[in-house]
Amino acid sequence: MANILIVDDESGIRDILERKLAVDGHQCAQAADATAARAFLEKQSFELALVDINMPGESGLDLVRFVREAFPDMVVIMATGVDEPGSIDAAIEAGVYSYILKPFEMHQMLLQVKNALSHREAQVANRLYRENLEQELAEKISDIRDSEKKFRAISSSAHDAIIMIDEEGKIAFWNEAAERIFGYACAEAEGKDLHALVAPEKYLPMHERAFPEFKISGKGDAVGKTLELEALRKGGESFPVELSLSSANIRGSWHAVGIVRDITERKLLERQLAQAQKLESIGQLAAGIAHEINTPTQYVGDNTRFLKEGFEDLDRLVNEYQELVKELSEKGGFEESIERVTEIADEIDLEYLREEIPLAIKQSLAGVERVAKIVRAMKEFSHPGSDEKTPTDLNKAIENTVTVARNEWKYVADLEMDFDEKLPPVPCLPGEMNQVILNMIVNASHAIADVVGDGANGKGTITIRTRKEEEWAEIRIEDTGAGIPEEIRERIFDPFFTTKEVGKGTGQGLSIAHNVIVDKHGGMIDVESDAGKGTTFIIRLPLED
Repeated sequence: MANILIVDDESGIRDILERKLAVDGHQCAQAADATAARAFLEKQSFELALVDINMPGESGLDLVRFVREAFPDMVVIMATGVDEPGSIDAAIEAGVYSYILKPFEMHQMLLQVKNALSHREAQVANRLYRENLEQELAEKISDIRDSEKKFRAISSSAHDAIIMIDEEGKIAFWNEAAERIFGYACAEAEGKDLHALVAPEKYLPMHERAFPEFKISGKGDAVGKTLELEALRKGGESFPVELSLSSANIRGSWHAVGIVRDITERKLLERQLAQAQKLESIGQLAAGIAHEINTPTQYVGDNTRFLKEGFEDLDRLVNEYQELVKELSEKGGFEESIERVTEIADEIDLEYLREEIPLAIKQSLAGVERVAKIVRAMKEFSHPGSDEKTPTDLNKAIENTVTVARNEWKYVADLEMDFDEKLPPVPCLPGEMNQVILNMIVNASHAIADVVGDGANGKGTITIRTRKEEEWAEIRIEDTGAGIPEEIRERIFDPFFTTKEVGKGTGQGLSIAHNVIVDKHGGMIDVESDAGKGTTFIIRLPLED
């Protein structure tokens, strides 16, 4: 089995993890902080590390960065109680395999460890394959010399782009895979400067500095490693690639040989997995919070209703007291007692209390009912999804999602719901459909916010309609935002495509929606947009699976 390093400042957590992992046959070492962990790493090799974020001294994130740099074959799982989005994003950028929130279910942790070790085995095998491939290519290029036709036959069948650069940094060879990946025909590419042709502008200074060093020494950041960076297609679109670099002597001249793999699809899957893991954690947390809130909501509501009924009884008694005081004052002889009662009534402002207390109780009951509604919506929204389609009340599911997403739209838009009450249950994956509707509402809110700002000078409108259209259930989500320009309308469902500023959107929302609606449900999703007036997304789901 595997050698595993457990890094956590809580000895109890370390002991529990070691005991459980030992049952599966793993050998474990414990470190209470990053310094102790580094000491272990200097004298022993590990396949996997379980690391906390907050520890005395060096943080868990810094330790992860060190491990990923010094031991690239080692995988890291971050197990922590910190659930801030910034920390999660930083951990993913640092290269953790997964991010697990404490308290975690031990069987889930063991499953994550198993998956991480399987991922590592595949990663190591891939690296060895690439190293062998690089060496083989370098040897072939050196050996065949005048047998260029043979080399071209080999490279033309390769799935990855193979690019050869001469001493001046010009493209000397460009295989068929490079044509497919970058969009440039061989005749267009050969003889041109590689940096200007395929590297985004932000990488140019780095490339221009690294190339002379690599040409002289055969060394550089890319040698012996697989680098991830961005490249450019012919149309100007950037996309992620993996680059492996080596040098070769061709006909007595130095050449650089690069193997480039398009990893767009893999990156999409990785981001979807990371998002799914975060959503799963949030869903589990939300379901737990909903359960915990239900109990205090219950007794606050019951006690408030008791106060309401009790005050009504007391109010009847006060009426009788006032009648009694009135009768006594008319008969005379009780002036002193009547004066004391009257002074107390004036002091406590009895009439004000009789008027305001019922109103306060009514508002409290309304607030409690609103909390209960939000809790119910969150509980249903975050309920674990099924792997099989189930008949679902779409109207109720949309209403729950609207309630959960209220904070996204309430400041910039009024949201109207127009539901077909006769819409039959629709066979679908409820959890994934909830996520699609949530993404659509958030997108509509952002589109309106781009027009109305913070909503101080007026709001926009989001309208959600459901209808039965022959054999389809139709959902229309309309907004009064700025609309989608016609020239980009065909690209909105592409992975990573976004018009939002950096940090506000990943370009995955509509891509995921298209995958869920079309691929998983056999439905349709379309868009109608009028520049300056708004956008309508139309979703159709089959009423029979």
